[in-house]
Amino acid sequence: MKQTIAILFLGINILSCSNKTVPTMGNTNNKKTLTYLAIGDSYTIGEQVQGKDSFPNQVYSLVKKDFSNFTEPRIIAKTGWTTDELERGIIAADKAEPLQVSYDFVSLLIGVNNQYRGSTVENYKPEFEELLKKAIRFAGNNAAHVVVISIPDWGVTPFAKGRNSNKIAKEIDAYNAAAKEIGSTYDVHYIDITPWTREAATDNSFLAADGLHPSSKEYKRWAEKIAEFFKSRL
Repeated sequence: MKQTIAILFLGINILSCSNKTVPTMGNTNNKKTLTYLAIGDSYTIGEQVQGKDSFPNQVYSLVKKDFSNFTEPRIIAKTGWTTDELERGIIAADKAEPLQVSYDFVSLLIGVNNQYRGSTVENYKPEFEELLKKAIRFAGNNAAHVVVISIPDWGVTPFAKGRNSNKIAKEIDAYNAAAKEIGSTYDVHYIDITPWTREAATDNSFLAADGLHPSSKEYKRWAEKIAEFFKSRL
C-alpha cells in the first residue's frame, strides 16, 4: 500500500513539473519573426555614419531589446534618390533580392532631393502617394504599421551656406505638410523630426562630418521615436 502511494505521488510530481512554463528571453509576441522594411534616400541609409548608426539599424537594436524575434531591417535607399528614383529602386532591389510578400513594419522617408532639385510640391504629391500605397502593401495592407518620417531641414546646415535658408525651410515645410496630409488619408503614422534637425543650426553635434547629413546622435532621436511606435503596435 505504501509503495502504491509513493508511486502515485511521484507520478503527480512529474506531471506537475512537466506543466511548468519555461522562461524565455525577450518577448516573442507569439510570432516566429518580426520584420521591418525601410525605404528612402540618404537619410535612410545613414550617409556619413556607420551602418549600425543609421536610424533603421538603431530602431532594430532598440526593439530587439524587448522583442528578441525582431530581425534586422531590409533597407532600400540610396543617396540622391527622388520619389521616382525610389520607385525604380524598389523594383530593381526586388529583382536582385526578392522582397518578402509582407513586412511587420515599413518606414518611408523621401522627398528632400525632389525639393533640392527644384521640383514642385504638386509634382511630389502623386509620386509620394504611390510610394505610400506601395509601403502599405508591403505592410500586408496594414496601414497602422506604416510610419512616414518628415523631411529634415538641410537649410540650417553648413552645406547650405550662401543659400536662402528661409526659402528652403518654407519648401521643406510645404513638402512635409503634403506628406502628412496624404498619410492621414491612409491612416498611417507620421513622425515629425524636422524641428529636431533645425537644432543643428546652433549645435553641430547633430551633424555628420560632411556638414549636411545627420550624425548618429541625431539618428538616435529618430530611432527612439520610431521604436516606441513599433513597440506600441506589438
